Amino acid sequence: MNSPQAIILGITGGIACGKTETGHILSSEGFKVLDSDFLAHELMGKGRPVYTAVVEQFGDAILAEDGEIDRAKLGAKVFQDVQAREALNRLVHPAVIAAAQEWMKDCRSAQEDAAVLVPLLFEAGWTKGWDAVICVTAPEAQVFQRLEKRGLLKEEARKRIAAQMSQTEKADRADFVIENSEAVDVLRDRIVGLVEKIRREKRKSYE
Repeated sequence: MNSPQAIILGITGGIACGKTETGHILSSEGFKVLDSDFLAHELMGKGRPVYTAVVEQFGDAILAEDGEIDRAKLGAKVFQDVQAREALNRLVHPAVIAAAQEWMKDCRSAQEDAAVLVPLLFEAGWTKGWDAVICVTAPEAQVFQRLEKRGLLKEEARKRIAAQMSQTEKADRADFVIENSEAVDVLRDRIVGLVEKIRREKRKSYE
């Protein structure tokens, strides 16, 4: 949707809390949506500068047969090692943020509503440039259920959760919090209502 009052949102939250579903809902509401995980995957493609830096840091053991980075192998390495995870983030985050900010700049110029899905928004220190940061949360039991459906064993799921900032801390630092513990229709209603609230607040700031 195009408007002089177009808004740009940062969407964050813990693993399996509903960031992707939130992105789908925003897209259906006319938002342009960028997933920073997909962007990172693209930037780590074979031959790209980030690819070269990551392979130099972690070695050929993280590569698939075709020479591309095997995300499962890389994930297994960094989720068990805090220093390795921090090293990866130092290599990837700046490139992702720079590319996403260019995309956001284009959206603002075109006066288009936009949202960026950023699981590690606060961990990356990316708190500027948003009209609002929304944290999507979910009860821990539901998070484990969702991860189990993705094929993760409970112990592996615990490692993934422990590797991220807690839901509570993310929620405390966000501008708004949406709980995703009910049906998708309920989540949609909450998102649509919150977007209108953010839009009203931005409109007031121009009056």
